[in-house]
Amino acid sequence: MEFLVEFEIEVPAGTSILQAAKKAHAQVGFACGGVCACSTCHVYVKEGFDSLSEQQENEEDILDKAFDVRHNSRLGCQSKLADEDVVVEITRESRQAWLDEHPEERAKLKQAR
Repeated sequence: MEFLVEFEIEVPAGTSILQAAKKAHAQVGFACGGVCACSTCHVYVKEGFDSLSEQQENEEDILDKAFDVRHNSRLGCQSKLADEDVVVEITRESRQAWLDEHPEERAKLKQAR
């Protein structure tokens, strides 16, 4: 069962997608702490892709390790926001990584079922 939850949050230009997601309490994984050493913050950018910071080689290398990489894939920790609105979808793997990082939340979800 999948749930669609939408968050709208305002953050200053230069904020990463991961930082914005954490501020919104969105379930985005960040096993490496947001230093581009894993792919758990992998997101799909639905709107505003061209307004994000340029993708660097290290991000491309780490994205090669992610599941279901698409043309609109970015790592949340490396994607800096500009002044335009950006809409992202958190990947299934990122949500699972978040649950793995927060076992107390995973337990709450199991109890709710």
